[in-house]
Amino acid sequence: MRKSNQEIKEWKVLEQILKGSLICRIAMMDQDRPYLLPFNYGYRDRTIYIHSAPAGKKIDLLRENNQVCFEVEHGAGLITGEKACDWTTLYRSVVGYGTVEILEDHAGKKEGLEIIMAQHGAPDLVDFNSGNMKRMVILKLTITSIKGKQSGNWNRINS
Repeated sequence: MRKSNQEIKEWKVLEQILKGSLICRIAMMDQDRPYLLPFNYGYRDRTIYIHSAPAGKKIDLLRENNQVCFEVEHGAGLITGEKACDWTTLYRSVVGYGTVEILEDHAGKKEGLEIIMAQHGAPDLVDFNSGNMKRMVILKLTITSIKGKQSGNWNRINS
C-alpha cells in the first residue's frame, strides 16, 4: 500500500468494517473482463454470506470461476471546504480476495439468511418461508486475504 499510514492492520478494525457495513461489492471474471455487482450481505468468522437467485449471469460466472475480489466501505462521507482543495473524503474500507461456494442445502441457506438478517439489525427474524428458500441459494464467500485502508483524516475526526 502506497500510503502505509492509512493502512488498517488490526483484525479487530477490519472486522468492525465488515460487521458494520451493509453493501459488499464483488468482482467476478466474465471471460477476460471483470463483472462487478453490489450486494446486501452478512458477515461472520471470515465469511461473507449473500442470498441469490439460483440461476443467472453471476451464478454462471461463479460456477466457471469461484475466485472473487470484494470491497466494503464504512463511514464514507464528504467533507466540504471553502476552497476546492479543502474538500476531502472520510472513509474506511476493506478490499480482499476469496472463494465462493454456492450453498443449495436447506441448513446452509438457513444459516446464511440468519447471518444476513443479524447484519441488518433483525437477528430474531429467522422464520423463513420454505417456498422462498427453495427458490434461492446462498453465496458463501470465504475470505482468503484482506487489507484495510482509512482516510488520512479518520483518526483526527473520529477521536
